[in-house]
Amino acid sequence: MKEVLPLAEGWSLSHSGNPLPAQVPGCVHTDLLAADLIPDPFLGVNEPAVAWVGQRAWTYARDLPASDTAGEAHERTDLVFDGLDTAATITLDGRELGRTRNMHRRYRFDVTSQHGRLEVDFASAYDEAASVRALTGERPNVYPEPFQYIRKMACSFGWDWGPTLVTAGIWRPVRLERWSTARLADVRPLVTVHDGTGRVEIRIEIERTAQGTARPLAVRATVGDGLAEARGVVEGTQVVLTMEVPDAALWWPRGYGDQPLYDLELALVEEAAEERPLDSWHRRIGFRTVELDRSADEHGTGFTLVVNGERIFARGVNWIPDDVFPSRITPERYRTRLRQTADAGVDLVRIWGGGIYEDDAFYDACDELGLMVWQDFLFACAAYPEEQPLRGEVEAEARDNVVRLMPHPSLVLWNGNNENLWGFRDWDWEPELRGDSWGGGYYLDLLPRIVAELDPTRPYTAGSPWSGSWEHHPNDPAHGTYHSWEVWNRRDYAEYRDSVPRFVSEFGWQAPPALATLRRALPGERLAPDSPGMLHHQKAEDGNGKLNRGVARHFDLPEGDFDRWHYLTQVVQARAIATGIEHWRSHWPVCAGTIVWQINDCWPVSSWSAIDGDGRLKPLYHELRRVYADRLLTLQPGDGDDGPVLAAVNQSAEPWQARITLRRLRADGTEVAEHVLDVTVAARAVHRRTVPQDLAPAQGSAKELLVADSEDLRSVHLPVTDREFAYPVPHYDVAVESPMGAGTGNVEVVVTAHTLVRDLLLQADRLGPDAVCDTGLRTLLPGEQLRLRVTGATDTGANAVRAALFCVEPA
Repeated sequence: MKEVLPLAEGWSLSHSGNPLPAQVPGCVHTDLLAADLIPDPFLGVNEPAVAWVGQRAWTYARDLPASDTAGEAHERTDLVFDGLDTAATITLDGRELGRTRNMHRRYRFDVTSQHGRLEVDFASAYDEAASVRALTGERPNVYPEPFQYIRKMACSFGWDWGPTLVTAGIWRPVRLERWSTARLADVRPLVTVHDGTGRVEIRIEIERTAQGTARPLAVRATVGDGLAEARGVVEGTQVVLTMEVPDAALWWPRGYGDQPLYDLELALVEEAAEERPLDSWHRRIGFRTVELDRSADEHGTGFTLVVNGERIFARGVNWIPDDVFPSRITPERYRTRLRQTADAGVDLVRIWGGGIYEDDAFYDACDELGLMVWQDFLFACAAYPEEQPLRGEVEAEARDNVVRLMPHPSLVLWNGNNENLWGFRDWDWEPELRGDSWGGGYYLDLLPRIVAELDPTRPYTAGSPWSGSWEHHPNDPAHGTYHSWEVWNRRDYAEYRDSVPRFVSEFGWQAPPALATLRRALPGERLAPDSPGMLHHQKAEDGNGKLNRGVARHFDLPEGDFDRWHYLTQVVQARAIATGIEHWRSHWPVCAGTIVWQINDCWPVSSWSAIDGDGRLKPLYHELRRVYADRLLTLQPGDGDDGPVLAAVNQSAEPWQARITLRRLRADGTEVAEHVLDVTVAARAVHRRTVPQDLAPAQGSAKELLVADSEDLRSVHLPVTDREFAYPVPHYDVAVESPMGAGTGNVEVVVTAHTLVRDLLLQADRLGPDAVCDTGLRTLLPGEQLRLRVTGATDTGANAVRAALFCVEPA
């Protein structure tokens, strides 16, 4: 049987001598941090002080004694790297084993009967990119870094939310594999279901040793606990097995059903030796169908995911690497972040093309949580040369990762790139390219052919955004996928309502991280929007200008009051995203999905995330829970002179018998008119109606508002911006209760409103760095009471709690 020996111990790292202990998997930066040789680049303005690390060559080394490689009981010993970052030369006992130039591939070297000093010499990623650029020529790029010339995590060169920390290292596990006769080289399970019967077609590639060339081999396969079995004789190096599972339980996205997973196990055996086991393989699979409906209709060209025949409005988020040093992301951290994501009502995660193909632990968690995965191939925001040596690397990388990831039922879509088709058409690339290659051959030819060959059970789309063909602009909202960035960059968030795209695969609004995150990341700094650390941890072009303009359109921009500025930027972020989602969800099925930019961060930074770089939840996170819930109540402005529109969105599987109370109120909370509607909203449907005229506040009124309530759902409509509205001075009582006893850090904060209290927020991290509140922004009417549950607080005094509460105040 094949033996596996992990090689995680005994490594050293050096640059021109002076070796120091190295952690594998890991990277140069984390080893230098552990040795206190560089400052933490996440703190203060330290990042530029470690830029030299990415400019140098580095060597990882360890000894492979003869006892480690002799493998007397086996014919072959392979040295296997799951990930090398990036341009490396591998030598053993002074003999070169091979060279690599791709972070996103696995590598295997025959080291049978070899031993001695194992060295992995990493060239500077900048030097590797420069050598490739010299061969291919210049290509345009949205950032002044050379990431399109090297197959490496693009965002390690910096992004508009990330630091420039150019890594090198053995970033995924390395091991020795000892085997005889034959091994399982590639296993591709094509999993489908038809009329309740699951079908698993397994295409298997075998590698044989010289001695094993003519030996009779067989492969056995099982699904579940004896649900299905198959056996096949290996002719040469390939075999195909097919199994059927009657009454297969379907895997569903969260909110649509359960996520049953079946163990799929393979055993490679030698027939002539009483079926002596040689190798084994195990994954979990799920039975489901997935289609992408791109049919043309009266609105344009659709883009609707269909799982098990069910048309789905995708409630999505974009995912970036959860750490700029990906080797630090543990399976537990993946599970925590993805559990947070699922708990926000999300059912789809898009893995963005400037990051990485994530670890198997990521996809395992998505399988279990019912999170659909949209997987980008790793191209983002640049023109990519299609010449060698990159073209061969791109093909090998794509084949490697399609085969690795295809067993996961959560994976529902392959996507060719992020914004490169759009960039080619709109960002003045064509004149600069002068006919040179730019990546179009990858997205429109190579990658779809690889997916069709290796993984025909899943749809492929050429890019995001992409209208489906060059007949339409790549970012035409009426066709295919659409990125909405004009609003954040230049306009007011209310203008999300100006169109109904078919599928919004990127849109977002910034806010700073939680206060406790800022205090940790900027120690000793007197916080201000333009303080040195705050500006350094703001990577977006004119990021603070856009934040301030976003606030100023709706509120008086605070001068000299950082706490108020911090609160209002958080409010505007949450409101902006809610405005877009509520509008687009209310137009289902014309619009079939939204993917918020972004759920997570890779370091502490002002960004578009809902969960900040320290893992703390922004108010946006709680707002996502509201607007991505199965049932949503929203008031939308009417067209022209029409009154507001009430939309009741029901994404659950059962009809919604909704009793909706509409109230027209004065700013002081007194009631002008009330009407109760009994509405039946069909399953997976939207009910829209114009609000009765007597309930609609007069257009331009600064003294009236409209409130819609149904059970615990609420929507508030003001005819004017907050800065124009006649808010009363907020007045509310605060009581702190300790249901589990004093000193536990777990309290309930009871707020009783005596006036209109708009967007009340308890910033729990002000009560302790680990404190969490279960509630985000809430609007209370006079006489209403709200109970907030806080865990992990270190200061639960009444004064501290009141100081941690914020709400909208009159201009």
